[in-house]
Order: sequence, then C-alpha cells, then structure tokens
Amino acid sequence: MNKILVTGAAGFIGFHLTHLLLNQSYQVIGLDNLNNYYTPKLKDDRLAQLQKHPNHANFTFHQVDLKDKPAVDEIFATYRPDIVINLAAQAGVRYSIENPYAYVDSNLTGFMNILEAARNYPVKHLLYASSSSVYGGNKVAPFSTNHNVDHPVSLYAATKKSNELMAHTYSHLYKIPTTGLRFFTVYGPWGRPDMAYFSFTKNIIEGKPIKVFNHGKMERDFTYIDDIVEGIFKLIPLAPKANAEWDESKDDLSTSFAPYKIYNIGNNQPVQLMKFINTLEKLIGKEAEKVYLDMQPGDVLRTYADVSDLERDINFKPGTSIEDGLAKFVGWYKTYYGEGV
Repeated sequence: MNKILVTGAAGFIGFHLTHLLLNQSYQVIGLDNLNNYYTPKLKDDRLAQLQKHPNHANFTFHQVDLKDKPAVDEIFATYRPDIVINLAAQAGVRYSIENPYAYVDSNLTGFMNILEAARNYPVKHLLYASSSSVYGGNKVAPFSTNHNVDHPVSLYAATKKSNELMAHTYSHLYKIPTTGLRFFTVYGPWGRPDMAYFSFTKNIIEGKPIKVFNHGKMERDFTYIDDIVEGIFKLIPLAPKANAEWDESKDDLSTSFAPYKIYNIGNNQPVQLMKFINTLEKLIGKEAEKVYLDMQPGDVLRTYADVSDLERDINFKPGTSIEDGLAKFVGWYKTYYGEGV
C-alpha cells in the first residue's frame, strides 16, 4: 500500500484530498503548521472530520512547519513516503502585498526543504500546488500550460512560478518525477474564509455590504473542490517521464528533457463576477448590498484554464457547474455556522 505524504493536510484542498485518499485505503501522513492566517478552528475541525473517517487508523498527523528542515527530514526518514503531495503554502494574492516574507518562508524555503527531503529519501512522484496566478498579465485565453508565464503581478504568483522552476531543477539533477498543478479559483465546503465567495456568503447572510472589485468586471474560472481532488488523485500514478529528444522550439513547454510536467486544473468555463454574486443571492435568498471598488493590486481581469492535456492524459475534465457547486457550499456554510449566523 502506497504511503502518501500530504502537506497542508488541514488546509482546504489538503483536507478534501486526504479524505479521498482514506476512502481509497491509502496510508496518509498529514503535515500542517496550523497557522493563524485564517481561524485555526476551521483547520482543527477539518482534522476532527478526518479523525472520524472509517479508515482514520490509516491517517497520521504531525504539526510541522515546512521551513523547519530538521522536522521535515525526520518525517521523511521515519515514514519513507512513496508519494508526496505538497499543498502547504502561504495562500492569498492580496496578503502577499502586506506580508511578503511569509511567502518566502513557506512557498520558497518550505518547498526547498521538501525538494531536498525528496532527494535524500527518494520518492516515486512529487506533486505540488502551483496556481493560475502564474499567468499574471497574459492576454491570450484560455491559459495554456504551453504559454510563457514570465509576467506575474503578485509576489504570491512569483513564488508559485519559482516552485515550478525549482521542481524542474530537481527533476533534472536528481531524476525526481515532479508534477506541478495550476489550480484555478478553488471553492466549496470547508473552504478558506479569506476567499471572496466565503466572505460574500457571510456578509450577505449577516446583512453586511460586500466589496465588488473592478466594479464586477472580472471573470474567474471557479473550480469546485471535488473536481480539484479528483484531478490530483488521477494524476498520482502518472509520474512524468523524461524526454531525451525534447526541443523547446516544437515540444510542449509543460514537459521537458527532465521527468517534469505541469497541468492546469480548472473548470474551463469562466464566470462573470456579477453572475457569481447573483447565483449566491438566489441560493441565500437575499440580495447583497454591493460596494463597487477599483481593481486591487495583484488582481487579474480573467482566468480561464485550457485543460486539454488533462483530458488527454487522464481522461478527466472538471465539470461541476457554479450553480451546483455554490449550492453545496451554501448548504455546508449554513450547517457549519448555523442558519441565522
């Protein structure tokens, strides 16, 4: 039975992925530093859910910060994971403007420690979270993994692009198969309170105004959490292989002469922000008081995922509609916080 190390296991995506892996009877070692970027109670409650899983005996959790190299090395030495899925990161585009060093610690130093551990305690496949934010100021859509991504507009995006470069280097030097996953605006139950859909829901229910940036003239490729984790799960056995004949003038830039690959995981259907808000209003049964504001630094006008290589390689394409996904989120929110909150 494969041992899978999931970093960020108490986070939004990590929690859902760990739940799916336990459903499939994998042995999962979960790491998380349980920081207070948003309320630790939500992380504790996610972990409590995992401890109640019928296969909870297969789950081991350690509170570890990835920037603590000795602690990371000890986990690898003790468990010798076959697969590593690195989802731990300092998230958030706007917060990277306020607290840039948090991103250096977690997304750069932390990822470096994962790569070094994977080198010293070899793994079959390292998968790691990248982000649609790496597409930055790109205008050509849908965003393809074959596009250049050298124009980030936030430090968060720059750290995610850096992760891809670091992974490629280790794939080349040490033959570690690495797969980068560019997630597109993930939403759903047990989600992150700092995300717009979460704060919109909270404020609409509580009768407080919502901030609508760029006067609502934005589009996002909102991707439901179940689609994200299914995509990750299907990619686990697909460790990239080196292509000795790789030529950047004719081959896909998301592949390499090293055992390295990049995928988009997105819904492939951008939704206008105002449609998104209107859908939430209908589901909650209440109209939002809207405060229209200018574009925030670090934001982009549109995200739109080309997922053709995902369809080709694992015969999978995210497909949950915004109506179905938000209905599940609102249902969870009301249950978790109480109908009147």
